[in-house]
Amino acid sequence: MSMKKIIIASVVLSALVFLFAPQIPPMNLKLPEIFNAAADKDVIIIFNSGGWGNTSPEEAKDFAPIVEGIQKTLNEWGRSSIIIPYVRTKEGLLGQITGAKEMFNSFKNSSEELAVEIEELAKKFPDKKIIMTGLSNGAAFANKTYENISNDFKKSVYVITMGNPFWENFPQSDNLLQLDNNGKDILSKGDAKSLLYSLIKAPLKWIFSKITGENLNISQAFEAFGHYYFWPSPEVNSQIVSFLQNKLH
Repeated sequence: MSMKKIIIASVVLSALVFLFAPQIPPMNLKLPEIFNAAADKDVIIIFNSGGWGNTSPEEAKDFAPIVEGIQKTLNEWGRSSIIIPYVRTKEGLLGQITGAKEMFNSFKNSSEELAVEIEELAKKFPDKKIIMTGLSNGAAFANKTYENISNDFKKSVYVITMGNPFWENFPQSDNLLQLDNNGKDILSKGDAKSLLYSLIKAPLKWIFSKITGENLNISQAFEAFGHYYFWPSPEVNSQIVSFLQNKLH
């Protein structure tokens, strides 16, 4: 078989696997457990990491410090809180195929599922506040979820996101805070030239990380200028604290 036929067959096979592979969604919020854990808390914080959305708060060095900063701020005001990680993609090839389909479909199914679960939390705890947080793909997911929450429950739900990709729309609401490093985030801005440079550079950095033992995954190797958010920076800290003061303090 010629190399051309092998390439064509590989592409067709990959496409068929992507289209027809079984859906493998992750196991997520176990509401009875969360009901117990959140019973004595004032605020429920839902954590949505970037990338595939399966990075735990303990490992999410890029986003966890910001969510921890939110929790610390609330604590200083006497508002107790609990951080609940939400996993968008199950580990393994089939899990990632399912996750990729959800990304291409703007998280239609998973956002609807989380919206229902958030409504259940709001029914169970009508006096509590719920904050959805999200970075990058997690931002797009959190925004889409908020759109799917019925108006009866939106008044107790707030969204704090950063780095929402430019191709994903986000709803307009006073309960949403969207951060883009004051317009410096090239992924949120849609700076095509800078994004292309980052895409070309990413595989080289990924290969170099394997040689040096750093072992970055491809999403970590992708460096988009302005797509990093730090709790101490004024583009993040002051805007989030101001938002929290206005809504929860």
